[in-house]
Amino acid sequence: MSQHAGNEELIEGEAAEPEQRVDTDEDLAELCSEIAELALERDLRIATAESLTAGNIAANLGRASSSGTWFRGSIVAYASEVKYSLLQVPRGPVVSEEAATAMASGAASALGADLAVAVTGEAGPETNEDVEPGTVWFGIADHGTTSAERVIFEGDPKDVLAATIERALRLLRDHARSGAQRE
Repeated sequence: MSQHAGNEELIEGEAAEPEQRVDTDEDLAELCSEIAELALERDLRIATAESLTAGNIAANLGRASSSGTWFRGSIVAYASEVKYSLLQVPRGPVVSEEAATAMASGAASALGADLAVAVTGEAGPETNEDVEPGTVWFGIADHGTTSAERVIFEGDPKDVLAATIERALRLLRDHARSGAQRE
């Protein structure tokens, strides 16, 4: 049985981010190395479900050390119909809490992962749904428990995409860390 908790956070610019933003591919690689170490220490299997980021989170994780051991893969579900059919997202808006949690849970189940992150959002400048440009929902499935958070990033689509990738990786790292503290 899964539990569900929602959280909304509005991030305006870089000042609201508790940690310093990454600026380079090298910084992302370091973040992925932390995830790899935690995954190996805890024997975690990790997966992603991506819409807005079109596989970029998976690409970063796949470059990390020993990723073939702990990274199960990714489902890139860009089209709404793919989200509905493959990831069991309920029909309706796909930039939503319900979609993000369903995507994370669906990826964890389909790929046999203990921990999965999902992202769905609108980078702008125009949006297909009735949401503000820069709106991103993050879903996490962590050992059967799902949660979600909404973040509104400022900037052009490229900035929103970069911030989304970074935040998703931080969420994976933080959940892997908190699991280690629960043991």
